Amino acid sequence: MTSTELAQLIRTAAEDKRARDVVIIDLVGKTTLADYFVIGEGDTDRQVRAIVDSIEEACKRHGVRPLGISGMKDASWACIDFDAVIAHVFLPGERTFYDLESLWQATATRREQAGEMPKKEVRRRELPRKAGSP
Repeated sequence: MTSTELAQLIRTAAEDKRARDVVIIDLVGKTTLADYFVIGEGDTDRQVRAIVDSIEEACKRHGVRPLGISGMKDASWACIDFDAVIAHVFLPGERTFYDLESLWQATATRREQAGEMPKKEVRRRELPRKAGSP
């Protein structure tokens, strides 16, 4: 699965849980942090958690596991790191405060709508199994 496909899968999974204003920001050539950010928001902390769970499950079905998930305790800003793609799910006030779209749009070129998003293979990562799990 390419990073482009992964970003689109994450957007679809977020939208399946009614995430609002989901955007993909192209970071290719602008930073080594990731190829894409996928940013969306939920109305409540419960919805933020449901969106994150939906993203994680959809990606696992395609053999892609996150490197890490943070922010689930208070769920005002949850971050899921898939290496080449990082998903951010905010509560509305947090999204406005941090305004990642403006920060990264100033340097990133949005080529998604023109169909020019470059493809990069996403590495699959096996997580160690806990004792007693199938």
